[in-house]
Amino acid sequence: MTKSNKYKQIFEDLSEKIQDGTYQANTILPSENELTVMYSTSRETIRKALTLLAQKGLIQKLRGKGSLVLDASRMSFPVSGLVSFKELQTSMGRESIETYVHDFGLIRAAEVANQLETSRDSEVWKVVRSRKIGGERIILDKSYFLKEQVPLLTKDICENSIYEYLEGELNLPIDFAKKEIVVEQCTEEDRKHLDLHGYDHVVVVKNYVHLKDATLFEYTESRHRLDMFRFVDFARRKN
Repeated sequence: MTKSNKYKQIFEDLSEKIQDGTYQANTILPSENELTVMYSTSRETIRKALTLLAQKGLIQKLRGKGSLVLDASRMSFPVSGLVSFKELQTSMGRESIETYVHDFGLIRAAEVANQLETSRDSEVWKVVRSRKIGGERIILDKSYFLKEQVPLLTKDICENSIYEYLEGELNLPIDFAKKEIVVEQCTEEDRKHLDLHGYDHVVVVKNYVHLKDATLFEYTESRHRLDMFRFVDFARRKN
């Protein structure tokens, strides 16, 4: 193992120990000095691993106290990143996640014409999927893809990974997204497809996804149960 990627191995080991409960939520990880001894490495390498843990929402660095383990029962969604749910699932090491397709088909763009900046008569693929995690349905994704950019889509693809298909089979150069996060009252559709446990609001992440040539081809509303999710980002102030 090269020195340049040892921090990733340490990150993966610590992440696994947080996920399996070796390091429990609301406890402090071993100090940087202790970790350098445990992993026979430099303090700089340990700091890089801890920074990555913080970016993934697994720990919170507390000045003068160390690294607090956060509640791993909540999945962390990177605000500025653009990752598929399958990629996120893999990175978080979660196995008990199921996807259900409730609505799939080709429709006119009338209901999302403004969001996709297209005519009301344009054809779009509509995909409504719920995500069941740990036995509960806690995410509802409503996605729309312009048929002009995505000529073919199937229910089987939607049950697996749409992005894997778009990039691997269609070679679409997916590049960036504008995101808007709001809290909205639950709809009848939310109540039908989510286990809300009495919550009457959901967190909604609206994604406007573009290709490398800046073409807007996807609009997705990802609707999350309030109590189960946090959205994380990493920011550094520029001097």
